[in-house]
Amino acid sequence: MTDGMLPIREIADKLGIPDEYVDYYGKYIAKLKLDLLSQFKTPNLGKLILVTAMTPTRYGEGKTIVSIGLVQALEQIGKKAVVTLREPSLGPVFGVKGGATGGGKSKVLPSEVINLHFTGDFHAVTAAHNLLAAMIDSHIHHGNDLRIDVDNIFWPRAVDMNDRALRHIIVGLGGKANGVPRETGFVITAASEIMAILALANSREDLRRRLNDIVVGFDLDGRILRAADLKATGAMMVLLKEAILPNLVQTSEHTPALIHAGPFANIAHGTSSIISQKMALKLADYVVNETGFGADLGAEKYLDIVMPASGIKPTLAVLVVTIRALASQGTLQNEPVSKDMATLKHGFSNLAKHMENLRKFNLPFVVAINRFPSDTQTEIQQVQDFCRERDVENSIVEVFDKGGSGAWDLASKVIALAEISSPEAVRPLYPLTLSIEEKIEAIAREIYGASSIHVESKARQKLQKFAELGFNHLPVCMAKTESSLSDNPKLPGAPKDWILTVTDAHLSAGAGFVVVVAGNMLLMPGLPKISQATKLDIDETGNIIGLS
Repeated sequence: MTDGMLPIREIADKLGIPDEYVDYYGKYIAKLKLDLLSQFKTPNLGKLILVTAMTPTRYGEGKTIVSIGLVQALEQIGKKAVVTLREPSLGPVFGVKGGATGGGKSKVLPSEVINLHFTGDFHAVTAAHNLLAAMIDSHIHHGNDLRIDVDNIFWPRAVDMNDRALRHIIVGLGGKANGVPRETGFVITAASEIMAILALANSREDLRRRLNDIVVGFDLDGRILRAADLKATGAMMVLLKEAILPNLVQTSEHTPALIHAGPFANIAHGTSSIISQKMALKLADYVVNETGFGADLGAEKYLDIVMPASGIKPTLAVLVVTIRALASQGTLQNEPVSKDMATLKHGFSNLAKHMENLRKFNLPFVVAINRFPSDTQTEIQQVQDFCRERDVENSIVEVFDKGGSGAWDLASKVIALAEISSPEAVRPLYPLTLSIEEKIEAIAREIYGASSIHVESKARQKLQKFAELGFNHLPVCMAKTESSLSDNPKLPGAPKDWILTVTDAHLSAGAGFVVVVAGNMLLMPGLPKISQATKLDIDETGNIIGLS
């Protein structure tokens, strides 16, 4: 696991981080103290490169690998660079996708530790989330002085695992001593509002403010109740004391990597913490920051939620494309049955829509063609020709097999485009003065290509209530399938003449957005019939085997 790794002190030296700002978690992992942002003076003002993708297959198209390979390439050609990534969730690690630390010669190390318990940040978020849930039920059990309406409690419980049996549960069974019976459920930790808050907080003080603002439900008079009313904030701050500190590790080529927070992009906002990005921009010339799933999710949410909350404007984007994803988007099958030219050309409609969407934010971009061993030169040439016809720079990336050297061309094109790009020109899709429904419609029409939206009665009642309570100014965070531009995972390409169906909505006042559920999207995934968990084990010497 540690073969070839450098001591983390040497990685910190690459970024010029003094020892007083480093908390060591063993020899190869460290946390960076928040004083680094306020006290450490540096002339650096780095450029943020946003890595996104076309609509992926269920296996992912290599955004993490491309992000890592690109930052390695930037360092190899003499640039001070760092990659900022999300922390992996145990749910996907044991589910369909497996680990989320890259692969081949472009990964972050120590990968097994990062994919599993790492520095305990996910466990801290889970504990803080469930502490608030326990305090709600305890308050009701001990007399309910706040007059909490047990039929209007929003706050679920959380666990960092794919477990469909916990989506809808009843608590408090077994008599008065066990609390008041009520319906509730679990969300996966990556979808917890506390995870989103951790990722969006700009400081420890901002974290406290956001935790205070969490809306847990209504009282019997219809007034909102917050975490502050339950006096839960201090204890949650204690649990998150270390989790707010970004984690410093290294890539397989010893390039610095900051890995922090892990909100899903198909449920939450899908990128690493603002604090880690701000630290990286202070320390490096180029910061490569990955966003989750396709550009309709991770990139849109970065530009409409993270950018306004942080003040960070990306210089440009890298749009990851694969032949596999193009073939998948060019067929009506769940899995591509062929990669013939006709199928690929049908899939180009999806790529074209993502290109169009990035331009709506005024964000320049380069297409990175993540080449797989099975891809033919003819197939690659088709993608290159498609990009050239649209005056879009493109680059073939082979970082799995070659590491940073497999992204030299991409790195040079990123640097060239960064030199002529103006981050100040990048803008969100919509003004916050629009109503919540108008924001939903803007995303649905402009980004997803819907002809209109339909808001079901339950969702409409919630959205109206949120507006009445003064939350109309918040941005919208769509919870939508990652497998299609639409809300139907079986609609490939760039669907037209379809209606986005809004089925539910949740207020995340602490995080600072309204979660809008489209279609059948669930906030708690389930394990597949054959999961990655069946492949994992420990060998006779204690080493982990089967973790992909």
